[in-house]
Amino acid sequence: MKHLFALSYCVIFSTVAFAQTSQIRGHVTDAQNGKPISNAVIWASGTQEASTDKNGDFTIPCKGNTELTISFIGFEPVTQKVSCNDVINVALQLTSKNLNEVEITATSNPNKTMLYQPASIGRMSEAEIKRGTGLLMDDAINTNIPGVIMERRTFSAGQQLNIRGYGNGTRGTNGINSNFDGQGYKVYLNGIPITDAEGITLMDDIDFGSVGNVEVVKGPSGTLYGQAIAGVVNLKTIQPEPGTSSIGQEAILGSYGLQRYTTTLQLSKEKSSIRLNYGKQKYDGFAPHTASNKDFVNFFGTFTPNARQTINSYFGYSHSYDERNGELTIAQFDTLDYSGNPFYVKNNAHSEVTSFRTGVSHDYKFNEQLSNTTTVFGTGLISNVSSAGGWTDKSAVNYGLRSTFNTKFALGSRFILSGITGIEAQMQNAQTLGYPMVADSFNLSGYNIPGALRSNQYTISKTLSLFTEWTLSMPNDLALTAGIGYSTLGIELNDRMYVATNNNPSNPKGTHNPSRFTNTFNNMVSPHIAINKVFAKEISAYASFSTGYKAPTSSYFFIPLTGQINTNIKPEFATQFEVGTKGTLFSDRLNYQLAGFYTQYTNKMTTVAVPNASNTATSYTYAVNGGKQNNFGIELALRGVAYKSQGFLRSINPFANLAYSNFKYGNFQYQTLSSDKKSAVVVDYSNNVVVGVPPIVANLGFDLTTAPGFYANMTYSYRDKMYFTSDNLNQTNTYHLLNAKVGYTHVFVKRISIDVYAGLSNITQNKNYAMVFLNQLPDAFIPAPNKINGFGGLSVKYIF
Repeated sequence: MKHLFALSYCVIFSTVAFAQTSQIRGHVTDAQNGKPISNAVIWASGTQEASTDKNGDFTIPCKGNTELTISFIGFEPVTQKVSCNDVINVALQLTSKNLNEVEITATSNPNKTMLYQPASIGRMSEAEIKRGTGLLMDDAINTNIPGVIMERRTFSAGQQLNIRGYGNGTRGTNGINSNFDGQGYKVYLNGIPITDAEGITLMDDIDFGSVGNVEVVKGPSGTLYGQAIAGVVNLKTIQPEPGTSSIGQEAILGSYGLQRYTTTLQLSKEKSSIRLNYGKQKYDGFAPHTASNKDFVNFFGTFTPNARQTINSYFGYSHSYDERNGELTIAQFDTLDYSGNPFYVKNNAHSEVTSFRTGVSHDYKFNEQLSNTTTVFGTGLISNVSSAGGWTDKSAVNYGLRSTFNTKFALGSRFILSGITGIEAQMQNAQTLGYPMVADSFNLSGYNIPGALRSNQYTISKTLSLFTEWTLSMPNDLALTAGIGYSTLGIELNDRMYVATNNNPSNPKGTHNPSRFTNTFNNMVSPHIAINKVFAKEISAYASFSTGYKAPTSSYFFIPLTGQINTNIKPEFATQFEVGTKGTLFSDRLNYQLAGFYTQYTNKMTTVAVPNASNTATSYTYAVNGGKQNNFGIELALRGVAYKSQGFLRSINPFANLAYSNFKYGNFQYQTLSSDKKSAVVVDYSNNVVVGVPPIVANLGFDLTTAPGFYANMTYSYRDKMYFTSDNLNQTNTYHLLNAKVGYTHVFVKRISIDVYAGLSNITQNKNYAMVFLNQLPDAFIPAPNKINGFGGLSVKYIF
């Protein structure tokens, strides 16, 4: 009996001991940046069990199979079923995007959260980007970032940005604006410049469906980025989730033959993680000759050899082919005639781009006061483009490096001086061939084909930027920021169509025009100063003065017909005064950003038209610095938490934003030919409204989540009338867009993650446009679908 009692006692004691030692462990991180979240609350069956430590870790006793809920203020709660001895990794998504939590990319302030930045910065996470299909970045930017307008010529190519009224450069007879290349702003993808050494941004090859984070710095940004007179856009691909390995497949189908298939492999270990995407995208087009195809592969890897070093690598390949049917006339757009420009269709107008982009970034922390980030990168691009004017082939190789030193010094016990000092250098070698289009003699009813070579230009572009910016953090959350940037641009252009017989003094008909043109733009110095004050860790106010430059491109500084170098042209220059406030109100239920700015652009480039000898047509045009542009604007962005609970309906998060733009030309004159084409006349646009920017743009909407995993969102956009000719005689109509999306996401048996969704765009069937061409009558509009178009998708991921 004693032995039986002793045995029973041992069994009971062992069972109790086992129950007491059986545990559940977990690690909680921010899904956006992978950083651990401390003080997150762990709930089990409605009871608070624990909170995470400074490393984001927690441990709780196991009471059998249970359901845990992990929550932290400003983040969506996550509920997960667990068993004894499970080890789980939880990545929390931001809900209200609390400004005390969101960090930005480049700043000299040691506190990198938005609240401490003396600038207006628009930021989008994957949640905002993918409110629709997630494939068209202009949808997301136009809806979420006030003061920025993004347009595109085709379904997935020809993207251009207009940031606070600065669009693109001058071109040909269009005078003040160009509709064909992106200039004045810089775009980076995972730290790799998309903007080339000459200052032109081509985004045709970027797979925006792989982008998970967007940051837009609005206004001159020469202190940290060189030639960025309008602003900077930093794009980051979706990064590997820490501690999670998976393989996934996503499919998207939609109206007008939209198909998108993406396969994703993610491997994550203690000191390394990678993400590999492969995909195909197809679109038949809602109008004749507007089909689009894209194939892509991109790779992102993070490696941490030790506590001091981190290595990030990126590789991307893309091949895209987008058909164009040209710009519609005003009459075509008004009558919904989307047949296009017959000259474009006859020339099989299109844009085909094949590109490779790669970069390796090395972060090294020397000590608590000094660290360095160095990125080396390279891009190879081959494109062929046809339009009504002809066919152009281009091949380019762009490469360089960006290196920054981050420093931080304590000045006594209450002051901290921190700074970023660095260099960015790029070089591009590019060859451009031009052809006229001629009829195909073997198929006269088919497309035209390229004719004899009419131009062959080889360009070497070099740019260098040196910059330093420092922030003095003082008591009472007061900070003073000051910096200066220095940039140079050198361009060499070789005309390889030069006729060798002209280089013969005995040839009486020879014209000894030079075949090599060079120009250099130095001493582009951009100072910047700002002050920021944070009140009670919740609200900040700032004032800022910034400057920036935009140098001419190779097509601006020489006149091909005469062989003359345009030595008098100067870079454009901008000064911006900005005041603003941002913060969190009503116990973290409302985040806001409010900014007012005045920007003046001087030495704005326009063109001069020179008549031919018989005064019957334009002989040639050349660029000059013709005037000023004065931009005054107000921008407001709001995001709130209307409802939040642990019940069935978890959260309702409304958002709204507004941009008011009062942009006018200053003393601005433009020279062109008279109506009889016999002389040059001066057209004065002084005090006219700047084209390409609606006075009022407003957006509002909401995101909704539930405990079972159902979610929904809705967005409404309003765009005001807009002038599209600088004489202010032609305006677009206002338009409204209403979009909605519903879905369901859930993780089954801790291994299989499913996300299924469906959405509608332009529910009210409003006539709208994807792009408006400026100062280019009679052609003006690239239309967007005026009917309801739908889409749906399924994403399945197996976690192992």
